[in-house]
Amino acid sequence: MQAKHQVPVSQTQQAQVARLLLQANLAYGESNSNGVSHIRRLKSRQECRGYLNEALALEPTNAGALGLLGRVEIDDGQFEKAHKLFNASLDHQPGQAQQYCNLGYWALKTERPALAERYFLQALDCDRQSAAAFCGIAHAKRSLGQFDVAYLHYRKLLETGAKWESVYSGMLTCAQHLEVNKADSALARDAIALLQREGLPHQELGRFVGAIIHQQYDLDNPNAQIFLEAASEDELLILALRKTLMPNPAVEELITLLRRAIIAEVAQAVELRDELQRLALAIAEYADRTGHALAANDDEERLVAAINDSLQAQFALGEEQDALIGSLIISAMYGALFHQTFAVQLGQWNLVDWPLALQPVLAASYYDRAQEEAIKQNFDEKAEELCLDKTDVPQAWPAWSQLAYRTESSLKTLMATELGLATDNLPATLRIMVCGAQSGQRAMELASYLDDVEVIAVDESLANIAKATRVANDMGRDNIVFWPWSIAQRFVADGHQVHWIEVGRLPSPAMTTLSLAALVNEATGSGAVVHIHTAVAEQTSGDKQIRKLVSEHKLQPTRQALRQLRRMVLANRKDATWQELTADADFYSLGGCRDRWFRPQDTAQLKELMAMVSNEVEWKLVKARDIDGHSLATGPVQKQIQAEALGSEVQSLMGQNLSVYFQRRR
Repeated sequence: MQAKHQVPVSQTQQAQVARLLLQANLAYGESNSNGVSHIRRLKSRQECRGYLNEALALEPTNAGALGLLGRVEIDDGQFEKAHKLFNASLDHQPGQAQQYCNLGYWALKTERPALAERYFLQALDCDRQSAAAFCGIAHAKRSLGQFDVAYLHYRKLLETGAKWESVYSGMLTCAQHLEVNKADSALARDAIALLQREGLPHQELGRFVGAIIHQQYDLDNPNAQIFLEAASEDELLILALRKTLMPNPAVEELITLLRRAIIAEVAQAVELRDELQRLALAIAEYADRTGHALAANDDEERLVAAINDSLQAQFALGEEQDALIGSLIISAMYGALFHQTFAVQLGQWNLVDWPLALQPVLAASYYDRAQEEAIKQNFDEKAEELCLDKTDVPQAWPAWSQLAYRTESSLKTLMATELGLATDNLPATLRIMVCGAQSGQRAMELASYLDDVEVIAVDESLANIAKATRVANDMGRDNIVFWPWSIAQRFVADGHQVHWIEVGRLPSPAMTTLSLAALVNEATGSGAVVHIHTAVAEQTSGDKQIRKLVSEHKLQPTRQALRQLRRMVLANRKDATWQELTADADFYSLGGCRDRWFRPQDTAQLKELMAMVSNEVEWKLVKARDIDGHSLATGPVQKQIQAEALGSEVQSLMGQNLSVYFQRRR
């Protein structure tokens, strides 16, 4: 065993080192602060490195300085250097919980969750109160696929006051994987906390929240009693209606039942009670999110038509706002206000002129739609909608509202750290093209958390383009545009190139003039990256059956036809043919159904694209990930891609949910 010789440090030097460490910690704190711009955070990281280098020049064995420098190296993507520094820190001062935590996060970054868990447990051995170590174990369990255990860890952290963004975000991710088999008040409280937390993508909680509500209301019991009064005071139900879409047939039935009970009472009492307004407003928001997919009986339709006629008369008589509110809420539960004959009269007021509680419904049902309609006028594709009935105009789908939480970074940093690519010759601003329908949320996330990009989002759906453009304008985003394929094709034909292409949902067979492979080939130059998802959704037995019906009966994607098809599926939902379809969130929106059945993804486009990137002379596979985000060995994946391109009888990559990254060689 070798003795470690330490050079003695004078008291003056110790004081100087302590000051430098304090300054380094302050700078490091700023370098990881979400409220600070990425440029400022990079500058703070450099300042931190400078202070640490000074401190280590005075005292090369200072354990705190070595450990903090290791964290700086992790942030810079230098994982090997970080590992050596953490171990050096422990050599000079064993038993530091902080350094075992650092090693745990290093192991997570290098995709070794089991090793990470061991390090975090060592940190807890050193300090039983370490919230960072406990949180690290939760992250490790989540990466290992032990979502139930990780979820309970996150819950414990929240109970002990560690209300960090990473805890809420991790808990939300785990919640999407949990099976809820019985009524559980603790889960209901968790769901309320997540739905009330700003900055989370609440739309991703729909399945989890729907399962909790399913159990709470005992919806498998045909004799279960549903009380309107209790539902109107159910905080979880109201939050879920306002912020999610629940892919659960029984919950959809519950919502239609509650809506029916409300309108039945209104028909009798000729007013909407204050006690029911919150629930009615929430149902109106939910109905709008579904594209008004919820089924209504004939007597309900007649009552709503009478209410709409009454509203038309009230507007003609110039009645005050207050006299209109109850009727507007009822009308919005059954159809978009933008589609009603009195819609133009609503425009005499601005959204902010209405009571605060009413504004989300009026925004979704009228004001946002009016803005989006104005945006559509800028595109030639609008001509296709002119002959449609108002209620048959396609809606935006998916119904995203909040972006997923991300720390601001840069694309060049991600290319270097995640893909191991050289970025020295890249320009200051990189151009990303997000290809494929439903690109809005992903494109907005990239534009929001990468500070060195301009984003072109290409979409087949004009409704998606209009919605995403409106949201980007509302957020003040000036580094993103949303285009139909026709403009993207012209842009590339004019000689413009991009540095990164993402391919999400594929174009439909209706895009007869588009070759995705040709577009990617033309839009990319040497060093460009293409990110492809190999899974093709919407291939359930139910989808195939409905597309067959559509073809045989020459059905058109009208609201009536879509509702009838949904009604047929729901009536037979226990049949194995339909079970996979009714478990999919797309089914619970007319926009999602329209995409699946009338504009399905063209798998030939993906085959052609994969055949192109299989050419190893032109393209290099630089990374492959599975559905859980774990890296795969690129060699076997590359062989499978090439074999498939050559027509070999291998398992198709398109049946697997992989994420593959290719770089263009020349």
